[in-house]
Amino acid sequence: MSIKKQFIYQRFGAYFASVCDGVENLLKQELLDLGARKAQTVYRGVNFDADQDALYRINYMSGLATRIYAPLMQFACHSTKYLHRTAVNIPWDDFLSLDKTFAISATVSHSAIKHSKYAALCLKDAVADYFWEKYDKRPNVDTDNPDVWINLHIQENKAHVSIDTSGGSLHRRGYRVMSTEAPMQESVAAAIVRMSGWKGDRPLYDPMCGSGTLLAEAALYYSKTPPAWQRKAFGFIHLPDYKAGVWKNVKQQADKAVRDIPTGLIEGSDRDRNAVQAALKNLEILPSGKRIFVSCTDFQSLKPPKKSVIVCNPPYGIRMGNKDMVPALHQKLGEFLKKCKGSEAFVYFGNPEMIPALGLEPKWQKFLKNGGLKGKLVKYIIPD
Repeated sequence: MSIKKQFIYQRFGAYFASVCDGVENLLKQELLDLGARKAQTVYRGVNFDADQDALYRINYMSGLATRIYAPLMQFACHSTKYLHRTAVNIPWDDFLSLDKTFAISATVSHSAIKHSKYAALCLKDAVADYFWEKYDKRPNVDTDNPDVWINLHIQENKAHVSIDTSGGSLHRRGYRVMSTEAPMQESVAAAIVRMSGWKGDRPLYDPMCGSGTLLAEAALYYSKTPPAWQRKAFGFIHLPDYKAGVWKNVKQQADKAVRDIPTGLIEGSDRDRNAVQAALKNLEILPSGKRIFVSCTDFQSLKPPKKSVIVCNPPYGIRMGNKDMVPALHQKLGEFLKKCKGSEAFVYFGNPEMIPALGLEPKWQKFLKNGGLKGKLVKYIIPD
């Protein structure tokens, strides 16, 4: 395979990390902490420079990024015909072989090419035609679990073609073996833990833990467990300049830094027995996860935790089924939080209209998108 520095990421060490809305600045700092250089926030992402070990470390240890892209080339593109003619000349066998599968993801905005699915189809044809012209065979497409993800982004008639070095979304940690209805995305839960400022200096409690995503992300963060520690493979292993020895060292160093979680530091509860069973099943997969106590208890029956960090994602209309019950539930949650003396509470509202129903004065409110929900994370300070 060619290892000439012919691609953008090879020439400049430049990459792009995608992230959910509202987390760009947090991700920028995380990337810098993991060894990135020249990080710059943009809409739903961060452009950054990195060497190979930092690239591997970011994929393995980022709790906030959803994907890390390595840009191959960019070019002016006003038609699908030109897209195909240009893309068919990319040396795709630097990344793919006939026994590997691939898939295309595409987005378009403010361009002559209007439809992302058709743009993806044209790029898929270009990849297939490259192999057909060179080998008289084509690699197969697998849209569910491909070996190589190729990304196409066309904005204002400029096409950007990249390889997904993560090999699929990084928010899929692998610990969620059981779930409840409308679970929080793992990377969003990680962002909430980071936004809370919690570092393990005092207890953290989730009184509506559902399947335990907030608890799990707090556990990963405190224990320094790489969020992708269960991932079978990464997309960067298909890059032509991949170095297995560098990746092995990065992984070994990260794994050695994992620490135990003290008993009682992270706890949660939920009134739904099925949710508690799911949370316990998910948490036991984590290192030290069995040290996280979860009880089947309605939060109104709890002894209010004092001098703690409280995080929760109260049920909204989709999760409860009966929207009429939502305001009353939030009012009761507010009454409970008032009893948690000396604590700080961070409540995620999938429906921001419910914020006044809590009956507490917010310290701040921050926009945070969770899947299709344009929610808000709200901080409350409970006086002693």
